[in-house]
Amino acid sequence: MWLFAALASLACFLASLLGTRAALGFLERRAILDHPNERSSHARPMPRGGGLALMGVLLPAWLLIALLAPGADGGMIWPLAAALVLAAVSWRDDLAALPVSLRLLAHTAAITVGMLAFRHTGPVFQGLFPLWLDRLAAGFLWLWFLNLFNFMDGIDGITGSETACLGIGAALVATLAGQGSALPLYGLTAAAAALGFLYWNWQPARIFIGDVGSVPLGYLLAWLLLELAGRGLWAAALLLPLYYLADASLTLLLRLKRGERIWRAHRQHFYQKAVQGGLSHARVVAAILPVNAVLLGLALWATLQAPWLPLALGGLAVAGLLAYLGTRTGG
Repeated sequence: MWLFAALASLACFLASLLGTRAALGFLERRAILDHPNERSSHARPMPRGGGLALMGVLLPAWLLIALLAPGADGGMIWPLAAALVLAAVSWRDDLAALPVSLRLLAHTAAITVGMLAFRHTGPVFQGLFPLWLDRLAAGFLWLWFLNLFNFMDGIDGITGSETACLGIGAALVATLAGQGSALPLYGLTAAAAALGFLYWNWQPARIFIGDVGSVPLGYLLAWLLLELAGRGLWAAALLLPLYYLADASLTLLLRLKRGERIWRAHRQHFYQKAVQGGLSHARVVAAILPVNAVLLGLALWATLQAPWLPLALGGLAVAGLLAYLGTRTGG
C-alpha cells in the first residue's frame, strides 16, 4: 500500500509542478492578473489561477482513489462532482467578480450534494445531537471551512503549505487509527499536489492559486476532516486545522464587533498583520509551519488516548502563534 501511495503522490507532485508552470504561461498570455490594491499583500500584478492546474491534478487523482482503492466509498463521486462545479464557478469569479449571494448559493448547493457522501459515516459530533441536527451542523462547519480557507489565502506560500500539512496529518491519523487505505491516499495526494504548486507560489511567488483553487480545495479538505470526525477522530480533525480555524474565526468576530461588513476583502488576519508589521511572507509561513507540526503530533497523540490534554496544548500553541503574529514586527 505504501509503495502505491508513494508512487501516486510522486505522480501528483510532478503533474502539479509541470501543470502549474503551464498554467503560469497561459495566464500570462491571457493577462489574467491579480492587480495590487489597498487590501493586497503584493506589490505587482501577478497571474491568478494556479488552481486550474492543482484541481486538474487533484480531482482526477481522487476520482481514481474513489473508484479503485480498497475500502473506498463510491459515494465520493458526489463531492468530487460538486468540487468541479465549484471550481468552474470560482474560475468565473476570478475572471469577473460574481455577486456574494451567487457564490454563497453555489457553496451551499455543493455542500448539500457533498453530504450524500456521509451516508455511511457516523455522527460528526459523536452523538451529541440527533442525526439530522448533526448533519445540519456539519454542513454549516463545512461552509465555514470552505470560506475561511479562501479567506486565509492572502500571502505567498500559505495555502500550499497548509494543504500539505493537513493532507499529511490526515493520512497519518487515518493510518494510525486503522481507517483503511483510501483516506491516507486522499491526504497524501492532496499534500503532493499542493507541494507541486507551492514550488511556484513560495516567496517570491510567480503565480497565485485564485478562487478556482482555494474554494474547491477548501471544500475537499473540509470533507476529509469531517470524514475523520465521523469515524470518531474528532479531536484530530479539530487539531490539524486549528491555526486556520482560530485566525479566521477570531478575525471574523473582531470585525463583527467593530460593525464591519464581513463579506468584504480585508487585511486584518493575524498573518496579514505580521506582514504589515514588516515580516516577509516566507518568515510568516515559516512561523506557522512549526506550530502545524506540533498540531500534527498532538493530533496523533489524541488518536491514541483521551484528547483533552492534546487539545489544551494545541490551544496554547495556537494562542502563542497568534500573539506572535499579531504583535511581531520585522527586523
